[in-house]
Amino acid sequence: MRATDLSELAAFDAVARHRSFRRASEERGVTASAISHAVSNLESRVGIRLLNRTTRSVSLTDAGAMLLSQLSPAFGDIGSALDALNQFRDTPFGKVRINAPNSIAPFVLGPVIGPLIDANPNLELEIVATDRLVDIVDEGFDAGIRLGESLRDGMTAVKINPRLRLTVVGSPDYFTRHPAPESPADLAAHVCIRNLYPSGVSYPWSFSKGGKDIDVDVRGPLALHDHELMIEAALAGIAIAYVWEDRARPYVESGRLVACLTDWIVSEDWLYLYYPTRKYLSAGLRAVIDALRINARPT
Repeated sequence: MRATDLSELAAFDAVARHRSFRRASEERGVTASAISHAVSNLESRVGIRLLNRTTRSVSLTDAGAMLLSQLSPAFGDIGSALDALNQFRDTPFGKVRINAPNSIAPFVLGPVIGPLIDANPNLELEIVATDRLVDIVDEGFDAGIRLGESLRDGMTAVKINPRLRLTVVGSPDYFTRHPAPESPADLAAHVCIRNLYPSGVSYPWSFSKGGKDIDVDVRGPLALHDHELMIEAALAGIAIAYVWEDRARPYVESGRLVACLTDWIVSEDWLYLYYPTRKYLSAGLRAVIDALRINARPT
């Protein structure tokens, strides 16, 4: 097989997996037009249309679906063979793409990145932080990070630290105007920032004490899904916020924010790094998993 044949097949494989020429081009590190040209050349050479293209979508023809089913295991074997060469190197070589929620990525991956790259200079780490729910297979990620272990079938989850929890904070100025709440029921008298999922659906503030769990649907004129914006609003004295304790900690320690209801705070689920069970676990991804396990703070 010619190198050009393999390149064209790889381009088709990427487009077919992502259902997108743009995402395929990002994965392959070339332009979308180059990917389109390679796929068109392949279709001309085999004399069969493999993809249905519109301005809005890409789908597989029956022939394309059959070809993909044969190609995917073959390219997986090629990737595994190349990755096996890492045993002859001092450190892993290659790219690892990780997806993580934007709201937790800084204090989960932030402490890990520097030591990981220093210890693995041939590793290329690509981290995409978004609170949008991502299908890591469709979008070409090697692994993802999320709270809890509720994952779709075909995924392996690895427990990592830290365990995260949310806390209620407000500015000293706010609490001079409003007495600090002593129980979740007191929140009804406070101006609160409503927390939103990226979908726009709000979620309650959750509390627990003495075996009693309470969810409070707080009220307030401001609704946000970005924790940094919540902290900025709390610093301005506009309202109190329900944010990640780790993100609020520097402001609490400096006195710019005050934490309250601390004896009611619920410990969150463990964080998990997850990846496709059938996907070959590359040396680079193993290095990432080991770094998260080693560098995670104890609970």
